[in-house]
Amino acid sequence: MATDTPLPKKVLVFGATGLIGKYIIQELYNARSSFEKIGFFTSKTTVENKADEVNEWKEKGVEIIVGDVNSEDDVNKAYEGYDTVVSALGRNAILSQVPLLKVAESSPTIKYFYPSEYGTDIEYGPSSAAEKPHQLKLQVRKYIREHTKKLKVTYLVTGPYSDLYFGPAGGDERVGSFNLKERKATLLGNGSEQISFTTMKDVGRLFVAALETPATAHERILKVNSFTTTGKEALAEFEEQTGAKWEVSYTSLEELKRLEEEAWEKDSPIKTVFTLHRIWLEGGTLYKVRSNGEIGFEGKEERLKEHVQEIIAKHD
Repeated sequence: MATDTPLPKKVLVFGATGLIGKYIIQELYNARSSFEKIGFFTSKTTVENKADEVNEWKEKGVEIIVGDVNSEDDVNKAYEGYDTVVSALGRNAILSQVPLLKVAESSPTIKYFYPSEYGTDIEYGPSSAAEKPHQLKLQVRKYIREHTKKLKVTYLVTGPYSDLYFGPAGGDERVGSFNLKERKATLLGNGSEQISFTTMKDVGRLFVAALETPATAHERILKVNSFTTTGKEALAEFEEQTGAKWEVSYTSLEELKRLEEEAWEKDSPIKTVFTLHRIWLEGGTLYKVRSNGEIGFEGKEERLKEHVQEIIAKHD
């Protein structure tokens, strides 16, 4: 694509060994011919605890920078030689991005910043501002809009990860569950509500597509996904591919709201899951227009059928 806007060529990832970071660094590596340099910043603890994984990336030519994410000196030194910062930090480390942004804004080399926005749209509508799981990401966006001028920032909003949704629930099946081993599913609502999903592999692929598409504005919000389906449609696909009739139960929206409120009152470890699933059930993943085409990804997405095949293959 001919453009006067230079594309990111030297990409540094934070959180590359985490839940979604693994997919991002893998797809970056798969597209390595498009980049001059790929690296990731990690802690000494991660190097020790995930030695095999880190060493494997190092052997493949990915630069490993070890330091303290809370040290301005370590981060500033890490930025040298890179033009793009990618954050894949988890929900419990979201605010760590603020000092990363501060250093990036003053860095002579960093031009692009991709915050950890993968997941539910935190500015979907007026009610989004009050949703508890959105608060830290909203603080990061506020900081960016008030304190960054040089950086070009891209938010890649993917919606829920289908890999996690189409799996057994952790802690309470009533939050929604697809238990392949037991051939059981708990569908939300009446099972006919549409939810847009992104496979974790597609998150990485969409991310690379975003990098390879010029970002000309100070702020770019890309709302992307793989496919839109209903609980009943997904269940039918699992039943067809497993050749078995599954046991099915339902959690209504009213019941989900009750369980959500109870989970927050008791400070349940899955309280955020209840809220996010309620948002999705209420339509908080559906957009009039998605951004896949804007970054040249329309028609390249994984589909429900092939994704279910992958889930079953991994289980077997």
